[in-house]
Amino acid sequence: MLPQNCTHFIVVGNYGSGKTELSLALARKLRKEVEGAVALVDLDIVNPYFRSAERADLLRSEGIEVKMPSFALTTVDVPALPAEIQAVFDPGRYERVVIDLGGDDVGATALGRYYPLIQPIRDRVCMLYVVNPYRPLSGTEEDICALFALIAQRSRLKPDMLVNNANLQRQTVAADLIEAQALLMRVGERLRVPVGMVTGYERFRAELPAAMQSLFFPLEPLMLPEWLEDDQA
Repeated sequence: MLPQNCTHFIVVGNYGSGKTELSLALARKLRKEVEGAVALVDLDIVNPYFRSAERADLLRSEGIEVKMPSFALTTVDVPALPAEIQAVFDPGRYERVVIDLGGDDVGATALGRYYPLIQPIRDRVCMLYVVNPYRPLSGTEEDICALFALIAQRSRLKPDMLVNNANLQRQTVAADLIEAQALLMRVGERLRVPVGMVTGYERFRAELPAAMQSLFFPLEPLMLPEWLEDDQA
């Protein structure tokens, strides 16, 4: 599912794609699997509704270092990126790093300033493009490919895999993931990028075709809005 040689995972996608949920889950999983230091970097400089920094206390309690822009979790939207973020690219300093980018081209532009630091370790970096085709501007091949191209241009990095994170919050069923997989397979052929991960509630795994089960990464949301948290099954 995830390349074994990768030490850095960069998670990108449209607003509402679920990239922050995946970043949180991935960091927590890696923390359980490796002995060395693990860090999650919140590079969302736009300060939208959902950001991984909101779960900083939980992550730190589990032994994950959290790094974020200077004005994260405030009402000030200033693109201030602290110098300490550069440390996550130092060879050998961290066993694993997960970078949660802001949505669309703004997040990709923020990542682009770190390109000189990423390029020397590019063979150990895995860039995941998360897609939820049930979100606006993500429902067609053209939309998905257009954002892919924009992210690649602004970040100067081409995503390495597509992530099928099709969901309708608590109304999601396994059939939604199966339908989305057909769409993303067509997108992958156009972009020459594989669909490398399928995410969703653990209960969906048994309902998926074998090929999708082999790519499955269970995801239990941590960032649900309060009005949905009150209605959990």
